[in-house]
Amino acid sequence: MTGTRGSRQMLYGATIGLGSFLLFSVEPLAAKVLLPVMGGSSAVWLTCLFFFQAMLLGSYAYVFWGLRARSLRGFATIHLVMLAAAVCSLVLSDHQLGEGGNPAVTIFVTLLARIGLPFFVLGTTTPLLQAWYAVSERRAVPYRLFALSNLSSLAALVAYPAVFEPRLALHVQRGAWVAGFVVYAGLCAFVTMRVRADVVEDVAEVEEDPADAVDWRRGLLWFALPAVGAMQLAAVTSHLTANVAAMPLLWVVPLAVYLLSFVLAFEFSRLYQRGVLVRLLAVMLASLGYLISKTGVDVPIWMSVGFFVVELFAACWFLHAELYALRPKGSRASTAFYLAIAGGGAAGTFFVAVLSPMVFRSNYDLPIAFCLTAACALAVTWRSGWGQRLLWGVGTLLACWLLLSLRISYGRDSLVRMRNFYGTLRVKETHTPPQAVTVRTLVNGSIQHGVEWFADDWRRVPMSYYAEESGVGLAMRFCCGDGPRKIGVVGLGAGSLAVYGRAGDTIEFYEINPLVEGVAREVFTFMRDSKARVSVTTGDARISLGREQPQGFDLLVVDAFSGDAIPVHLLTAEAMKLYLSHLKPGGVMAFHVSNQFLDLAPVIGKLAMANGLEAQEVSTNANDARGEFAATWVLVSGRREFFEMPEVMRAGVPVAAAESLWTDDYSSLLPLVRWGHGKAGVR
Repeated sequence: MTGTRGSRQMLYGATIGLGSFLLFSVEPLAAKVLLPVMGGSSAVWLTCLFFFQAMLLGSYAYVFWGLRARSLRGFATIHLVMLAAAVCSLVLSDHQLGEGGNPAVTIFVTLLARIGLPFFVLGTTTPLLQAWYAVSERRAVPYRLFALSNLSSLAALVAYPAVFEPRLALHVQRGAWVAGFVVYAGLCAFVTMRVRADVVEDVAEVEEDPADAVDWRRGLLWFALPAVGAMQLAAVTSHLTANVAAMPLLWVVPLAVYLLSFVLAFEFSRLYQRGVLVRLLAVMLASLGYLISKTGVDVPIWMSVGFFVVELFAACWFLHAELYALRPKGSRASTAFYLAIAGGGAAGTFFVAVLSPMVFRSNYDLPIAFCLTAACALAVTWRSGWGQRLLWGVGTLLACWLLLSLRISYGRDSLVRMRNFYGTLRVKETHTPPQAVTVRTLVNGSIQHGVEWFADDWRRVPMSYYAEESGVGLAMRFCCGDGPRKIGVVGLGAGSLAVYGRAGDTIEFYEINPLVEGVAREVFTFMRDSKARVSVTTGDARISLGREQPQGFDLLVVDAFSGDAIPVHLLTAEAMKLYLSHLKPGGVMAFHVSNQFLDLAPVIGKLAMANGLEAQEVSTNANDARGEFAATWVLVSGRREFFEMPEVMRAGVPVAAAESLWTDDYSSLLPLVRWGHGKAGVR
């Protein structure tokens, strides 16, 4: 009997482990496939995260309903059909990404069509097999299987950026995942048939522990604690990916920490020391609250990521350990417990990914998450005495004060504040330095994307990243002689490059965020004052250019940024081929690669080398007296005479090519990360 029980545990453990590995390996894979066609925004990952949480909620609701059905054997039969349908859906699905409409809805519908049913089935694995094991063995719910599930998920997340992404093309990753799912479906079908054959009594007849009776406080905490943990995960991930890059490394690190907290809480509960952890949590909340209140502070990437990851870990371990302490013992109550966890997770990610951009004009996700974390700590430690009540009561009030102070700070000197799927936009108006009279600055998140001085002497002077001595300034001045020029610009910003327009010139901007054009036309004057004919095409640049006939650009500028980095899909071999098809022979391309965390110049160098072109990097320093920012540009052309011009020759240095050529099927940002402050002349 012991041997049979041991082999059955191994079978259940193997099925749960493989299912969880597949569940969390498909998450970064699916999001990375969507990034190129959704503009490379970090919001793509947040929307995907909400989809995954919502599907888990559906999976847990399915298990909750199924285990309350009159016939367990009938439910097992239904599940066998679901497994077969999921395998078929992977083979038959050829859904293409829809265009137009709300991008979040587009992502959700696309994921639902492509991987919805397989993901749904994978999501049922842990709660369903735990409950079936408890019923068939007449034992308490083995919560260590939940810890095994999270440990396997953690392994998948660590493996993706470290092993799969750098070594395997996307089509190979997809093929391997499908093969793994087929193996999983076979294992799960075998377990299901065993349950169907061995168990005949109704689940409703299984005795439940009287201690599992759920009062309103316990049920509310089952929902609230995971909801705040998921909100912490989404808010921290949003902050990191919006200000560094939308790359899998910065998706999976917070998610891996989130899962690790579940493993520690549910499998190694004895390690949890409330007194120690609440003190660490209080220190981290106070420290990061102070940090985010100081806008413009520059810290190395390892420190920025490290601080936020430690806070996320402390918060989630605390929340999930307290959740584990409230767990039920019986199989029927356990499904309600998991359903509440999934509901809370979906609610937390929905708030950050969907609701917050619709409700707030600025990004308050982090301070709201901090505030609710402190409030949860107050609720669960209330019975521990006045010391904890005082600590977390004051902590909650301070978090609310942080939220209020940020609202005041964002509103100060702001002419415009807007937010949508692609991020937050704010236009600040100040009067410093004095020679500028009035200064307007376009800020996307925490990154400045354009500056205009309104003094008469400065109205048509290019500044910020676009000064005359910058890489794009040199390209504008020396690329094309004195005749009329046709210029394409990927990324509008404040419309700063329109200042270079001459009579007879044509400048076509390509901008994915529909809010940006209104700001550039109405708040800044670069486009209105330009002597060139200026127009704007709304939508992702690759999609827009792909629909157009060859434009014959003399100069093509790639200045699109997702937070602080160019979206990856604009730096691939396929993108370069598209650019060249729109460029005149001997034309020039200018890539804006200013970034304090990523060294993107070698990627451009490799693209140039692969196409028989020359690439030179031009870096310039900041000059506050002229409103000029530090900037790094890479100029690419097949015309040697351009690089031999004295001004270009003095400013440019050859670019070393990266080892690997990026394609739509392969890219990896991890080798390009600067773990310190980076070099001068970066964004």
